[in-house]
Amino acid sequence: MACVHDHSCEDHECSSDFSLYKHIDIPRVSALNEATPGSVKSVFKAWEQRLNTSGGHLESNDGDPELLVFIPFTSDVKIKSISVVGGADGTSPAKMRAFINRDGIDFSDAQSMQAVQEWDLVENLEGVLEFQTRYSKFQGVGNLTLHFPDNFGADTTQIQYIGLKGEATQLKRDVVATIVYEVTPNPSDHKTRADAGGGLSHVE
Repeated sequence: MACVHDHSCEDHECSSDFSLYKHIDIPRVSALNEATPGSVKSVFKAWEQRLNTSGGHLESNDGDPELLVFIPFTSDVKIKSISVVGGADGTSPAKMRAFINRDGIDFSDAQSMQAVQEWDLVENLEGVLEFQTRYSKFQGVGNLTLHFPDNFGADTTQIQYIGLKGEATQLKRDVVATIVYEVTPNPSDHKTRADAGGGLSHVE
């Protein structure tokens, strides 16, 4: 399902206020089969800059249109919609598949695994379409992997922009890891029944 922007974005959830761009861990974003290493980082930008191509774009290797994009977040997020602006002349991706909280997926994994959701895309050169997620399945997302298996007939796939809309939790992911570590008792730090000469274990 796609949302067409035939309305005032200020009155709907389409403005930068709902963009998850600032919650993407850009230095850790990566892609498989990108022609220029690191170019995938250029497709993540502020919503208002979605049609600005001066910073570069993501393109697959010649003769192989498949792309796999790994997107980690700095905090857990809830994703409501995804927007993809592709290239012209058949280079736009024709299909998108999403995997949630899966690290290190390669093309073999992506082709054999069941995606959380799949979309048949249309050419979205003006960035006016957003593809809605099954929102209940896109909760607590720490990382998102997008698989683009094919395009509209060109030798390479080009992506100018990937935009994610939704909400982020207030808890940063590195803070979550710290809390989990601290609330897990380390036996060497606390008295055991034997150490205390009987009775319950003592935890400070």
